[in-house]
Amino acid sequence: MTTPEFLAALPADRQQLMNTLHETIIANDPNVTFSIKPMMGKEMIMYEQGNYMKYALASVKSHMSLHCMPIYMNTAFHTKYTPLLPAAKFQKGCINFTDAAAMPAAIVAALITDCSPINIAAMLENRKKK
Repeated sequence: MTTPEFLAALPADRQQLMNTLHETIIANDPNVTFSIKPMMGKEMIMYEQGNYMKYALASVKSHMSLHCMPIYMNTAFHTKYTPLLPAAKFQKGCINFTDAAAMPAAIVAALITDCSPINIAAMLENRKKK
């Protein structure tokens, strides 16, 4: 399945938001490539840096998710973005949301811009050493 096919197969009320988020990620992090891949039993748009997942966009029955490895256990990102996205639900490495109001494109663009310089391979290696 291609990314356009994935986006077109989403419920109509999610297509524009997910397309906007997809375009926001690829516009603000030139270090990633994307394709449709399975994760946690669902197909998602997976954005990889080298051989490592950096971001993923998912749509499940009750919500959509932006999986974002740079925020994984990163209190600085959580502290900065949780108040900027009050209608979204932050977890360790993902942000769950139900509509566009919860994920304004400008704030997501700022988040991805902040995450762009992070090298996921190095981040994971540093985590293993601790």
